[in-house]
Amino acid sequence: MPPVSESAVQPGRLTDLLHRLVTTDSVNPSLIPGASGEGTIAQLLVAECRASGMEARLDEVAPGRPNVVARVRGHRPGRTLMFNGHMDTVGVEGMRDPFDGTIAGGRLYGRGAFDMKGGLAAMLEAGRIVAATGLDRGELVLAFVMDEEYASLGTADLIRRERPDAAVVTEPTALDVCAGHRGVVWARIVVAGRAAHGSRFADGDDAIVRMGHVLAALDRLDREILPRRPHALLRRASIHASTITGGLGLSTYPDRCALEVERRTLPGERDDAIAAELRRVVEEARGASAGLDATVEILLSRPAYEIDAGAPIVQALIASIRGVRGGEPGIVG
Repeated sequence: MPPVSESAVQPGRLTDLLHRLVTTDSVNPSLIPGASGEGTIAQLLVAECRASGMEARLDEVAPGRPNVVARVRGHRPGRTLMFNGHMDTVGVEGMRDPFDGTIAGGRLYGRGAFDMKGGLAAMLEAGRIVAATGLDRGELVLAFVMDEEYASLGTADLIRRERPDAAVVTEPTALDVCAGHRGVVWARIVVAGRAAHGSRFADGDDAIVRMGHVLAALDRLDREILPRRPHALLRRASIHASTITGGLGLSTYPDRCALEVERRTLPGERDDAIAAELRRVVEEARGASAGLDATVEILLSRPAYEIDAGAPIVQALIASIRGVRGGEPGIVG
C-alpha cells in the first residue's frame, strides 16, 4: 500500500462518527445489571464498515452482545495487521448528560469518548482509507470487541477465530507506544465461622473478625513483599481487597465471610503461583488467629503482556508516530 497522506483523513467525518458512537449507550451489563450492552453500537459499526467498502460480520458472544470484525483484503497473500478496540463502557452514575456528546473547546465530552470510542472512530477511519486506497498484499482487520470492562469475553472469542500477525490496541496512550500491560487474577477467600446468638459468646465464631487477620496479611503482601520484585516497564505487581460480604444479622455471630481480591500480575506470573501466594496469606493469618478455616478460589485470570521494543510492529509504530508528530514516542507500560 502506498503511504497515505494526512489529508486523506477527514476530521469532520471522524468527529461525526465519534459523536454518534458516544451518543450510543453501550454500558456493560455485566457491570451494571440491566444496562444496554453492545448490541446497538455493534450494528452501527458493522453498517459503517460495510458502507466504507469493508467486509464485516457480527460474532455473537453472549445474547445480544456481539463482536464486530471487519477486513480489507489485499490483492495478494501477505501478513495480517489487526486494529483492536472495545465497544463497552463503564457506568454513568453521577454524570449529568453522559450520552450528549457535547463539543466544546475542541473536545468532545461523554461516556466512552476517551475510553475508548475515540480509538474506535480512528480505527474505522483508517479502515475506510485503506479500503479506498487498496492493499497490494496482506489484510487489515478491524476488531471491535465486547465486554472488555469486565471479563474480556469478546477478546477470548476473537482469538479463537482470528490469528493476525500483529495487533495494535487503540486504547489511549497519548501516542506513546505501550509495550507491556499488567495482567489480572480475581480470587475469592472464604473464611468459615460458627453462627450463634449474640448473647452466646462462647458458642459463636466470628468469621468477619477472623477475616480481619486475612486483610492484615494481604496488606503486608502488597506493602512489603510485592514491591521487592520490580519490573522495568510495569514497575510492580499489586493486590487489593475489592469486595467483602458476611454476616446474618446484628444479633448473630457471622458464620461466613467472603473476600474478593484483585491481583495485578507481571509477565511470567502464573495462576498456580498466585493461588499459592494467597494460601500463604491465609497461613499467616492463621498464625494470628488459631483455628482459622479458609479456602482460596481463583475466579478469573488474564495474563500479563510484554513485547520486545525491537519487534517489527513496535518499530513500525515508532516510525509512524515519528513521521506524523516528529520527535520520539515513549515506550511505556
